[in-house]
Amino acid sequence: MSSLLPTMNVTRNGSKPRRFVFVLLNDFTMLCFSAAVESLRIANRMAGQELYEWILASEDGEPVTCSAGATFTVDMALEPVQRDDTIFLCGGVNIQQSTTPKVLNWLRRESRKGPTVGGLCTAGYTLARAGLLEDRQATIHWENQDGFTEEFENIELTKSVFVIDRNRITTAGGTASIDLMLKLIAEDYDEDLANAVADQLIYSSIRTDQDTQRLSVPSRIGVRHPKLSIVIQMMENNIEDPISPSILAQDVGMSTRQLERLFRRYLNRSPKRYYMELRLQKARNLLMQTDMSVINVALACGFASPSHFSKCYRSHYNTTPYRERGSLSGRLSI
Repeated sequence: MSSLLPTMNVTRNGSKPRRFVFVLLNDFTMLCFSAAVESLRIANRMAGQELYEWILASEDGEPVTCSAGATFTVDMALEPVQRDDTIFLCGGVNIQQSTTPKVLNWLRRESRKGPTVGGLCTAGYTLARAGLLEDRQATIHWENQDGFTEEFENIELTKSVFVIDRNRITTAGGTASIDLMLKLIAEDYDEDLANAVADQLIYSSIRTDQDTQRLSVPSRIGVRHPKLSIVIQMMENNIEDPISPSILAQDVGMSTRQLERLFRRYLNRSPKRYYMELRLQKARNLLMQTDMSVINVALACGFASPSHFSKCYRSHYNTTPYRERGSLSGRLSI
């Protein structure tokens, strides 16, 4: 069947293919990497020529195991790249441990040459640690945003599926790599080629950098009551300084008793309980993703005292914040 596939009339930009250097960090997420490479491969196939080429690198040139347990051989260690290369770091679980001094030093050195540098999935964290996202917009998977924001206060973090800010690129992980690559292919050549690649991938809902990565509140909780959605959004936006149920009710034009009934009807819990669960979820993210002290985590999630925080945390998760901090299995768990 492949021999019958018509090629598109594409004129290659420049005298040589655009080269991507994929740096596979330990425990990287396979989907973000494979989605990017497959998009490039299909673009070459549709054009009937080599528009893109890629090489794989690891910290020491040795094979790398992804978070799914598959092991990948690579082409090189962290060696010098060319100015017109595009570097993509591929992250995944345990990104803090994978962000080693050797990786950071290589990134800083190579970035001075002026190449485009990107972080797929959680590798935006590595770019931030290297100081490559200062005064830039960036994104990272929604599950990792709490920890990222606490550690890198001067970086403008968005909820977009991907962000291109000059020669820095970040994605939210997963299929966002497809959206990003389709954008790059369209910029390098045209939208016809990008759409042809999407068709081959059976990818019918192409997202842009204006699309957000999480579902809307009504879609996420399966409830389309407008006032309930507004209250939940207010809760999510005010974790550090929780708003009382009476004020939440007042802001949407209802009584506290009406708000209680609304939460019981749709979510089978009180507003206070739902709010507490949101705060504890953020606390767990911070414990697993950052080196913040338990006291600072408590304060960031609206708890006035560590003892009250620990009591609530243990009641919900059946473990203490201190024991949770000792577990690395959930760190950056996408």
